[in-house]
Amino acid sequence: MREEEPLDAYSQTVIRVVEEVGPAVVSIRSAGAPRRHRAIEPMGSGFFITPDGYLLTNSHVIRHIRDPEVTLIDGRTFPARLIGEDPYTDLAVLRVERGGTFPAARLGDSSRLRLGQLVVAIGNPLGFHFTVSAGIISGLGRALQGPGGQVIEDIIQTDAALNPGNSGGPLVDSRGEVIGVCVATILGAENIAFAIPSDTAEWVAALLIKEGRIRRAYLGIVVQIRPIAWPASATGLEILEVDPRGPAAQAGLQEGDVLIRIGEQPVKSLGELHRFLAHWPPGRPVELQVMRQNQLRTFTVIPREAPGSRR
Repeated sequence: MREEEPLDAYSQTVIRVVEEVGPAVVSIRSAGAPRRHRAIEPMGSGFFITPDGYLLTNSHVIRHIRDPEVTLIDGRTFPARLIGEDPYTDLAVLRVERGGTFPAARLGDSSRLRLGQLVVAIGNPLGFHFTVSAGIISGLGRALQGPGGQVIEDIIQTDAALNPGNSGGPLVDSRGEVIGVCVATILGAENIAFAIPSDTAEWVAALLIKEGRIRRAYLGIVVQIRPIAWPASATGLEILEVDPRGPAAQAGLQEGDVLIRIGEQPVKSLGELHRFLAHWPPGRPVELQVMRQNQLRTFTVIPREAPGSRR
């Protein structure tokens, strides 16, 4: 085996992914903004998830863009309409309503990601149209403070190079499936960037397309996945922070508690918790079962409605 063969295989994988997913990726900016490179202009990335024009991007991208328009890799530009946004996951859905059908990217299963896995990011950093970077999954289950101050949970960490303008673009695996939505970098840090898992993006997008917003119950906790020794589950959600004025604090929950059940449903992932809260009526009491110092305890919490997303 020649020494260059592994590099050739790597290159071919990246090329194939870019050729497959690239046509679905768009740049997003305000209508009438100059087309030339200007890094200070508000802009971002996105990608089509359906052939009839629905596309995903970040909520914080749309917050800074008026009258959004999207530009495809082939140079065509179309106006886009905001369908809805969810600042708690920093996701938004736009729709291009004319232009025929569009190449759509496939959403993959982010629950199957592994550390060290190859990923490719496609986007429009610093105004440079259609830029590709590659790297690996370097962390899973992170919590990140979003641009609006909210904490986004269950984040993917990657060393693929991301810069302002990459936000909202796809993070893609070697099979050409989108496993994350690029969201942020840390100023001054090298080789550390983040993406929202595709499992989160998929259910958020479905609700935004159907209802235009997500009305979710709010507990006032920040959690991360943690292995536990418990017959009913291999993992729980460790509480990292408790809003002192939130429903969970009022019910007596504390940092360090490990949430293993909400209502009648075991919670083994952030996605399960988010889905439960998206369907539980605010103001209706719910029991939370937690482990505290290796003892099971049950608390009754009355969630309140989180500030709504817009449409």
